Amino acid sequence: MRVVACLLFALVLSANASGQVYGPPAVDAVPAVASGQADAAARQLARMIPDSAAAGSLNPLAVLESAGRALPGGQSESAGSALSTPVTILLLLTIISLAPAIVLMTTCFPRILIVLGLLKQAIGAQGIPPPQIITALGIFLTLIVMAPTYDRVYKEAIGPWSRGEIRDMDVLWAKTRQPVRDFMFEQIESAGNWNSLYMIMEYRGIDTSEPEKLTRADADMVSLIPAFMISELKSAFLLGFRIYLPFLVIDMVISSMLISMSMMMLPPVLISLPFKLLLFVMVDGWQLVVGGLLRSFGSAGLAGVGS
Repeated sequence: MRVVACLLFALVLSANASGQVYGPPAVDAVPAVASGQADAAARQLARMIPDSAAAGSLNPLAVLESAGRALPGGQSESAGSALSTPVTILLLLTIISLAPAIVLMTTCFPRILIVLGLLKQAIGAQGIPPPQIITALGIFLTLIVMAPTYDRVYKEAIGPWSRGEIRDMDVLWAKTRQPVRDFMFEQIESAGNWNSLYMIMEYRGIDTSEPEKLTRADADMVSLIPAFMISELKSAFLLGFRIYLPFLVIDMVISSMLISMSMMMLPPVLISLPFKLLLFVMVDGWQLVVGGLLRSFGSAGLAGVGS
């Protein structure tokens, strides 16, 4: 919020300093101003979108770099800035707001959060543990599992770029996404959910009649990310089903006992909740669930344990 407030305050100061007036222009100036601004905006948007976007391989790093040059001071005064400051700030804030969601969808966070949510629902405690604790635990477990992958990203992409060894944004993007692609492919392979990837690729017009001839290079990020998300949802639901079974048995036993004693008016959940908590504590349920989650990711989370 402080960053947004500072940006808005700077925007107001720059507008007042330049004498710029917001609102509709005069009637006689509408055609010339509108056409000139439209042509300038079109030219600037064309410069912000790289040539690789036409081929369907949009580089987000190149878009961010072009958007940064569109900011005041990001390019020479002679070149000028076709996009106004409010539009440029809106574009950058939109990209920044969507980036965390996209990054989380390429990690193990969805599987962990869904399994922990199903565990909470199976126990029957409505507000215990609170959602903030479940989310925080999911984030920390995600950092543990993704640490080797992010270490590769730093060593292969961010480190060389900060030292000046990499200057081309396309090379930086290729080296940054490769460790993440390897992680997603590893999880799809360990779960055996290649059908989700074939389905996405077939919908996009790629021939999948002979899967043995396909390589990982044939699956771009647009096809891989939704296939990985579908694979993670399937794996999370399978783990949640295994966790749900013991608590379901307790609910059925308690319900049968209450019906046999003609106590139909007493809610079975009220009686079964203490027994569920007792069972969960006796078997050290949190260690079993978290350990099972970490082991479900195979060698992805174990690669950096000894380092």
